[in-house]
Amino acid sequence: MMAKLQRITLRGFKSIRDLSLPMHSLNVLIGVNGAGKSNLVSFLKMINEMMGGRLQEYIAASGRAQSLLHFGPKVTPQMEATLEFDAENGTDTYMMRLFHAAGDTLVFAEEKLSFLESGRQGPPKVLDLGAGHQETRVRDEADGGEPTARVFRHLLNQCRVFHFHDTSATARVRQYCYVGDDRWLMPDAGNLAAMLHRLRNQEQGPAYRRILTSIRRIAPFFEDFDLEPTGAGEKDIILNWRQKGSDQVFGPHQLSDGTIRAMALVTLLEQPTDDLPNLIFVDEPELGLHPDAKTIIAGLLKKASHHCQVVVATQSAALLDSFDAEDVVVVERDLKESKFRRQDGAALQEWLEEYSLGQLWEKNVLGGGPF
Repeated sequence: MMAKLQRITLRGFKSIRDLSLPMHSLNVLIGVNGAGKSNLVSFLKMINEMMGGRLQEYIAASGRAQSLLHFGPKVTPQMEATLEFDAENGTDTYMMRLFHAAGDTLVFAEEKLSFLESGRQGPPKVLDLGAGHQETRVRDEADGGEPTARVFRHLLNQCRVFHFHDTSATARVRQYCYVGDDRWLMPDAGNLAAMLHRLRNQEQGPAYRRILTSIRRIAPFFEDFDLEPTGAGEKDIILNWRQKGSDQVFGPHQLSDGTIRAMALVTLLEQPTDDLPNLIFVDEPELGLHPDAKTIIAGLLKKASHHCQVVVATQSAALLDSFDAEDVVVVERDLKESKFRRQDGAALQEWLEEYSLGQLWEKNVLGGGPF
């Protein structure tokens, strides 16, 4: 059984003053620019960096602690987060509290792991990781063989954030990458060519064939990738491709921004189900896609949610039309803070007999609409 993120509780992070959000298999965050969707993305990105031992680097790159704490350290001197996971035999919970420290940084005021076995009476088993440290101690405890910490390191490492926004001429997805860097898709798809090369060469390549089929639905001119390692020791690879009806090989610089984003999205969502992270967070997948492509990507997101948890941040009414009301979380800015409200399909039933979800958002029936 896949461990499922059951609830996110977050206080004092950027525009999020106080959030307690129950999580489903599929979660679609919809809101206008500045509502706070990307701030939840940023928090999960911080978790990724923290588990890599790079929390202080993340804080420095984000504009120091004053940019991360809700209205700065004078208003919010600390942030707090709790992640509850529904596991096969109970509930695993990670809790951390970070406080503002000298040098405009953040230091752990508290860090705990807990496990409550299903059906067990009494308090959960708690592992207190102490206070005063600058980087998480989950990694150290896990490396030391502590079983609870090992479980949590795996759970937290399995929450992945993907941004396929940068498709400029210098974007990593358009450059050569190391052919052996093919285990996980990078957050910016910088190793897309290596990933596709591995999937193509797997026995019978069923995932690769699914990827080709979906890309051809979005880009009918596309025939196949031309993925041949090159360079010294044949260690480099680049996203070359071929067009239908032509033997000419084209390079990644000859793909539109929308097409290369679609290729990254399709590869992420159509990879073998055993390779999918437990939770994937995709920010604005609709960028650069035509309406039919948005429908295809929405279908792949729904399909992937049967095998892992999916969180999508979007401001596309067209994308919203492909989902159920219960999947949707409306994000809006209420004065100085972001509010997250999951929708009730039963309460919207009469509206949905006449309008689509996207239309209801545009009409501001759901709240947080664009007008």
